[in-house]
Amino acid sequence: MKFKDPRTLAVVASSALVLLVGALLVQHLRHGWPFSRHHGMAAPGQPAQVGTRDGSSTPTTHPRAEVEIAQEQLDAIGVRIEKVRQETITQPIRSVATVVPDESRVSHVHTRVSGWIERLYVNTTGERVRAGQPLAGIFSQELLASQTEYLSARRAAATGPRSAVVEGSRSRLKVLGMTDGEIRAIEESGEPRRLVTVTAPRSGVVLHRGISVGTAVDPSTEIVTVADLSRVWVLAEVSEGDIPSVQTGTPARLEFPASGREPFDAQVQFLYPTLSERTRTLRVRFAVENRNGTLRPGIYGSATFRVEPRPALTVSRDAIVDTGSTQHVFVVAGERRFVPRTVKLGTRFDQRVEVREGLAEGDSIVASGVFLIDSESRLRASGGGTGHAHGRSKEESPGATREAPGSTPSVTAPPPAPNADHSGHPSPAPPPSGHQGH
Repeated sequence: MKFKDPRTLAVVASSALVLLVGALLVQHLRHGWPFSRHHGMAAPGQPAQVGTRDGSSTPTTHPRAEVEIAQEQLDAIGVRIEKVRQETITQPIRSVATVVPDESRVSHVHTRVSGWIERLYVNTTGERVRAGQPLAGIFSQELLASQTEYLSARRAAATGPRSAVVEGSRSRLKVLGMTDGEIRAIEESGEPRRLVTVTAPRSGVVLHRGISVGTAVDPSTEIVTVADLSRVWVLAEVSEGDIPSVQTGTPARLEFPASGREPFDAQVQFLYPTLSERTRTLRVRFAVENRNGTLRPGIYGSATFRVEPRPALTVSRDAIVDTGSTQHVFVVAGERRFVPRTVKLGTRFDQRVEVREGLAEGDSIVASGVFLIDSESRLRASGGGTGHAHGRSKEESPGATREAPGSTPSVTAPPPAPNADHSGHPSPAPPPSGHQGH
């Protein structure tokens, strides 16, 4: 096909050139060209590649690597080795405790009609009320009309049998919140009541008052919250490692010095199904009698759980490297060689900590000086080194393949030439030493 118009030919050529440049750029960014300066190098943000025994390449994802450190370096940093041993744990578990209202004894008082608060019989939060005591007087146009309808139906049925209309009107008044006593009062007087009284459903203390005189209310408005504090809940926070030792029925000693009450015994009533994300603790609950009211909601104290003695593997607390998300120790794998191993911890003591998974009795681990070894291990895993170790690690040698622990690497990479090209292409070998003078 021929283009007679020069402008059409120029447009076609320009489009072809743009497509070609775009394809070359995409291929270059993907490191697909053998002549690309990125060929053979890891892309930014990608894990470095290391060689394996079969010659393939796999990404290095372990954040720490095995290290071998010279004896003089170990002596200089004060490394101490100990064996994992089994002990009998008898130390009680201590945790923070706080008092809260018993949720089964808390009542939220609402009205069943819309209206306005004209009288308020509870003046302050914290006031004690008894069951049936008036809390507020509400004026409601809807309830006033329902009372008038009921009285009219009664008068119409006064000379005849009691009709279904009367029974329906009376049931409506009860649904809207009027008690049997209030209905009898309007039957005796023959006049509707202007205000409907809201009463306390239980005896207790007013924890919250959400209204004042003149407030417009509807069924969604909480008028007051009443709680019976003659029995309260005590919530204790158990650390994640101590959870297996605490069960329903576990005895504990509760102490609240600020209450003036002597320490007393209680048993775990309930364990909550989830842990607190912020503190990583499990909440457990006690039900405690509080007849004299000294255990006020919000007061802090302590709970000491008495657990049954049990055997457990323990190590020194200084042996644990805690990264926040994981914990690991360094296990002695040979003479001056240390391997990181992830562990799962349990109960923590003053100087010891329980290890639930990752170690066996008799394993030798680093008990002191572990943080300097950890720093060296991280550098080795990233391909660097500090010079503390005896020789270079296998991951550091660019030309070496990964060997099994304890084996001797079969390839030792020579140091790069002074004028080596780092663009990814091999540099020519340096001339023999005998010709350096020429």
